[in-house]
Amino acid sequence: MKKIGVYPGTFDPVTYGHIDIIKRSLKVFDKVIVAVAPSLQKAPLFDVDERVLMIKEATREFKNLQIEQFEGLLVEFVQRQGGTVIIRGLRAVSDFEYELQMALMNRKLDSEVETVFMMPSEEYTYLTSSIVKAVASYGGEVKDFVPEIVLKKLKEKLGKKNK
Repeated sequence: MKKIGVYPGTFDPVTYGHIDIIKRSLKVFDKVIVAVAPSLQKAPLFDVDERVLMIKEATREFKNLQIEQFEGLLVEFVQRQGGTVIIRGLRAVSDFEYELQMALMNRKLDSEVETVFMMPSEEYTYLTSSIVKAVASYGGEVKDFVPEIVLKKLKEKLGKKNK
C-alpha cells in the first residue's frame, strides 16, 4: 500500500521553507500531494490558480509530487486522494498551539487520518509567506527566500523593482 501524505496550505506565495518541507516529505512518503487552499480569510495576494502554477514550476524536478487545489474540509480531500497523513510544518513554538488544535479536530473528523509535524531546516525557521510579501512590497530583496518564478510574479504583482 502506497503511503500518501497531503501537505496543505495557502502557499501565498510558496517559499524555500515550503519546498524544504516538500523535499523532506518525499523521503518519507511514496507520494506527496500539495493541497492549495483558496483561504479567503487571509486575503491572498495571488489567486489559487497562480499559486498552483508557481508551486508546479518551482517543484517540476520532483518525482511523486502532485499539486492540487481544494476547498472544504481537509480530511475529506485527504480521503478522496487516498491519503492517510496530513503533513504540517512547525517553525516555532508559536505555531504549535494552532497546529495541535487543527490536528485534534481533523482526528475527531476522521480517526484514520494522522497528522505529522515536520520542522524546516534551521535557515527557514523564521520564513513565512507574509514576511516575504511584506519585504517585497517595500522593494526589499527576497531572492534568497523564494524560487525564481515567485520572484518574477511578486515583481509583476507588486510593481516594485527589487535590487
